[in-house]
Amino acid sequence: MRIHHLECGCMCPFGGALYDGFSKGLTAHLCCHCLLIETDGDGLVLVDTGFGEQDVQNPQRLSRMFRLLNNIQFDPALTAVVQIRRLGFQPADVRHILLTHLDFDHAGGLDDFPNATVHVLQDEHAAVQQLRGFLPRRRFVPAQWRDVRRWQFYREEGDEWFGFQSIRCVLDDILLIPLRGHTAGHSGVAIQSENGWMLHAGDAYFYRGEIGQPSYHCTPGLRFYQRLMDTDHDKRVLNQRRLRALSLAHPQMDIFCSHDARELSRYLPGQP
Repeated sequence: MRIHHLECGCMCPFGGALYDGFSKGLTAHLCCHCLLIETDGDGLVLVDTGFGEQDVQNPQRLSRMFRLLNNIQFDPALTAVVQIRRLGFQPADVRHILLTHLDFDHAGGLDDFPNATVHVLQDEHAAVQQLRGFLPRRRFVPAQWRDVRRWQFYREEGDEWFGFQSIRCVLDDILLIPLRGHTAGHSGVAIQSENGWMLHAGDAYFYRGEIGQPSYHCTPGLRFYQRLMDTDHDKRVLNQRRLRALSLAHPQMDIFCSHDARELSRYLPGQP
C-alpha cells in the first residue's frame, strides 16, 4: 500500500493569520487535504475529492456565499483528477472514493470518477436528501453527486478502534471512524500502513493546535467557521476532545484534518 497526500483545493479567506496562524498578508491559505491510496489488487482509493473539474469550469454551481466567504481559488491543477494523471494513473483506476462527508469542498470531484464506488455513512447521505434551511442549501451541492451510480452506505457496527467505533471499508486496513457533529454523518478514515495507523479526521477539527497538546488552541477565524458549520455542536466538541486525547495517548500516530496547510506540508516534501 502506498499513500499519496494531495492538495485538492485552495481557499484563501480574508483574515490571514487570524485563520491559518501563519500567513503574513491579508489572506489565509486553507487546503483541501485528500489521500490517494495505491492498493495491492483493488485499484486506487481516494479519500475525499476536494474541488473537481466541474467546480473549476463552472464555479457558479457552488454557493456565492461560500465562494466569497472562503475566497475559493479555482485552480485546475489542484483537482484530484489532474494530479492522479500526473502520477501516471487514469481516472478509471480510481475504484473507490471514501468521503468524510458531503460538504461542497469534499465532494466536488465525484463527477471526475464516474466508475468509482462512493463510500459514506448512511446518515450523511440521508441528511442531504431534503435540504432545508439557509445554510444546508448552500453548503451541500446535489449536482456534485447527482450522477454517482454506485453508492455503498454504512452504519455503525460496534467494532472498536482505539476507543472509537469503526467500520471496515474496502480493505481490512481501511476503516471509517464515525466523528459526528460537523455534519450528521461525518466520519474520519483510518488507514493502517507499514508505518502504523494514520487518521484523516476530515473536518472533526480545523487547526493543528486543537490536538496534540493538553490545552486547546485555535485561531479566531477557524473557531468562528467551525461554529458556523456545526450540525450538532455538542457532538463535534466531544469528538474533538476525544481526538485530542487520542493524539496525546498515541503521539506516534499520524492524525491530520482536511484544511490545515501546515499539517499537509509535513507530507509533501520529496513526494513525486
